[in-house]
Amino acid sequence: MPFPEPSLPRFQHGFSLVEIMVAMVIGMFGVVIMMQMLSISESQKRNVSGAGDAQNAGAIALYGLQRDVGMAGYGITMYNLLGCNMTMPSGVAIPVAPVVINPATAIVPAGDPNSDRLLVSYGSADAAPQGNTITTNAAPTYTVSSIGFVSVNDYVFTAPAPAAPCAGNLVLDRVTVVNGNVVTVATGAVGTTLYNLGKTFKVLAYAVRDGNLTVCDYVLNNCGDAAQTGDLTRWVPVAANVVSLLAQYGRDNNSNVPALTQTQIDAVINAVPNAPHPPPTYFVDTYDQTTPTAGVVATPTNLHPTPPCGWARIPAVRLALTVRNAQYEKDVVTLAAPAWEGSATLPIDASKNPDGTVNADWGHFRYKVFQTTVPLHNVAWMGVQAGC
Repeated sequence: MPFPEPSLPRFQHGFSLVEIMVAMVIGMFGVVIMMQMLSISESQKRNVSGAGDAQNAGAIALYGLQRDVGMAGYGITMYNLLGCNMTMPSGVAIPVAPVVINPATAIVPAGDPNSDRLLVSYGSADAAPQGNTITTNAAPTYTVSSIGFVSVNDYVFTAPAPAAPCAGNLVLDRVTVVNGNVVTVATGAVGTTLYNLGKTFKVLAYAVRDGNLTVCDYVLNNCGDAAQTGDLTRWVPVAANVVSLLAQYGRDNNSNVPALTQTQIDAVINAVPNAPHPPPTYFVDTYDQTTPTAGVVATPTNLHPTPPCGWARIPAVRLALTVRNAQYEKDVVTLAAPAWEGSATLPIDASKNPDGTVNADWGHFRYKVFQTTVPLHNVAWMGVQAGC
């Protein structure tokens, strides 16, 4: 007996074409919204992480710079030698001073535009500040009156008679042998006094190059060679995305100068013998970039512009390090150039690229200015010097 054929439903089950298209449109809207949310989230993440990276890099770089500047002058306690020139192993002569702002480009080659350069010097010796008297000079071997703290591998130099301490360039040398009171050095130079700078004498040149804060150790390299400024083993990068490094001397011009009569002030300016010199207070009266230089004329507001008194009256250095976020923003997010406390004389110009060309898009980046004033404790610890 044949089986009856099953009856088919009146309508086939499933989705119609219209329903499928509607579902696809809804799904596409969902994908678009999720992609927009992801894009916004990633943009915010880049902004936050980029700003955080820039802030961390700037803070770490300023900390390292502040640490070196704070050490400036340690071991360089020969007051009468401040402002003399010292020939480094590379043959370049540099000034003997705690911190020099914008030394000659033959010493520290020019970096990025609108950025300062620094030369920071400090030693590690605990030797007597007056040095060791040389009783017999047969360079490179010296017989000294007291061996003191001199040992092998110490950085040392000899200085001529105190009456003319800067008659010629001092020469940085290194101890090779110590035998009783007899000291032998690598090269040797004529001198009456042997000064010890310790085993870790540092002369650090800081400059901003191609948007990076870089440092070069003059004891190990010829930092004055302009052709080698791109050598990363010589000019070691410290922090990236740095717009500028700015610095000023904090100068003690004596807040008690007005207590002197004009006749007394004129006597000091005109170098009258035994003219009164108000002692330093080690309080900063003004900030500027005037480096103590021989031959500069004294003024009523700066009675001691020449070395070594000029260096003895710089108890602090003010620094500003400007960094920027590497993330380019679609909109202009910085309407005014970054500023710091020294902007009246040293504006921060973010409108220039490292090569000096105009940066029309500078406002599309975020900036952070790190600034501090670093006391030069080693200058104050020299005490009040006669005639200053």
